[in-house]
Amino acid sequence: MHFAKEGFYSEHLVRAYSDGEVTVGARSYRRSIILSADRLVDDWRPQEHHELTAEDLEPVVAMQPEIVLLGTGRALRFPAPRLTVGLLQAGIGVEVMDTAAACRTFNILLAEDRNVVAALLLR
Repeated sequence: MHFAKEGFYSEHLVRAYSDGEVTVGARSYRRSIILSADRLVDDWRPQEHHELTAEDLEPVVAMQPEIVLLGTGRALRFPAPRLTVGLLQAGIGVEVMDTAAACRTFNILLAEDRNVVAALLLR
């Protein structure tokens, strides 16, 4: 599925998502990534929902976003509250959704010039 707001450009705009792959700008990724308006981390350790730890979210906290979109793969899977408590304690909002929805929402918030980070698990 391709999606991008007409006339809006960012090198970190999500151009496409399919099961196990996301295209950001002109490059495709098959491993989990962290994405913000000005940064892309393409070596994010967890690949599946059950691998996620609180330590995996520390780079997200360091980016100091207003909101984090946690894409949990092809299905919506809520992480244990202990995993996201660090984000909430830092005053960062957390929205959990499947990765396709997280990609769409990231693009919308990015186009609105919001301080958003997407942590996208691809499996």
